[in-house]
Amino acid sequence: MAALTAPSPLLYADTSRSADMLHFGRFSVPDPFIAFGLRGKKIAVLNALEFGRANKSSGFDTVLALEPWLDRARAQHPSTKVGTAEVIALLARHYKIRGFTVSNDFPVGLADRLRALGVKLTAVPALFPEREIKTPADAAAIREGNRASAAGIAAAEALLRRSKIKAGKLVLDAKPLTSERLKTAIEIACLEAGALSIDTIAAGGDQACDPHERGHGPLRARELIIVDVFPRVTATGFHGDMTRTFLKGRASEQQRHLVAAVRTAQIAALDAARAGVNGRHVHQQCLNVFERHGFETKRTPKGSVGFFHGTGHGLGLEVHEAPRMSTVDCILKKGSVVTVEPGLYYPGLGGCRIEDVVQITDGKPKMLSSAPYDWEIR
Repeated sequence: MAALTAPSPLLYADTSRSADMLHFGRFSVPDPFIAFGLRGKKIAVLNALEFGRANKSSGFDTVLALEPWLDRARAQHPSTKVGTAEVIALLARHYKIRGFTVSNDFPVGLADRLRALGVKLTAVPALFPEREIKTPADAAAIREGNRASAAGIAAAEALLRRSKIKAGKLVLDAKPLTSERLKTAIEIACLEAGALSIDTIAAGGDQACDPHERGHGPLRARELIIVDVFPRVTATGFHGDMTRTFLKGRASEQQRHLVAAVRTAQIAALDAARAGVNGRHVHQQCLNVFERHGFETKRTPKGSVGFFHGTGHGLGLEVHEAPRMSTVDCILKKGSVVTVEPGLYYPGLGGCRIEDVVQITDGKPKMLSSAPYDWEIR
């Protein structure tokens, strides 16, 4: 069992939106519920709808029925509309818990009510910092997420290969091939692979120069198309996150130069990423490659161009979590899992991003993703 943060961690959340809650109980519940730690044990308080299932399949050491605790709280507060705060305060007194540690995103209204009831709360940036180091099972789950990512990317590539060029636009089955059609194919492939892909990116041309633009409308020939797929595996809650860039038709020499520079930067970052290295150093390797290839990063009145995001971020139960490889200092730890995703973005020329996922080791990082790098589709 993972070590618990002192004094006692307290959570009130559902597992769809709270990676901490899913990590804590390894059990999926769609509605917020109470969970806390006590001397190395994990305790959940669940209503009748979830109680039996939690006893059978959750990672909690003790599962308490919510209804009796609500009755006791109502008896103690006969003139008050009793809710979650009163139950937590009662539990704290019963278990002689002097105070709880909560995450910075703990519900503020609940926190105010608990403090009014005399419950001491201490907020921390990371409730479970051990989440940064992935177990073999975690890494396997992330690899499964990237298998789904690769399936989605392959589905997008298949549509691009089947498409025809007519009047500069891509046409498939007598209809324009749009970003929306590409995203639908990607998301169906991810579903069939056991994962849910939301906010999928399939953006072409100048749209791809905004890294988080999802893409919309018809796709054009001879324009770079960024496909970024970050699905959540239904069975585990862990994510994949992979990006490939495509172009249908014949690329220009400038486009080939840009794509080659991005791939070279990614290889340089992969070579530098290892335990004990500052993520800022890994990021700098990408900057060095781009400078050598003549790609400048700058701010313009219409937005930034060049390489203006981080080289990578942690991946696990959240799409973006610790650590970071960017302009800030962050020492990489053995066992952490990160994306490696340099990119270049120039309206008029296009955008390119190539992303893979690795687990940090003392030496060469361990690849947790796999998909071809062929990008020019004739």
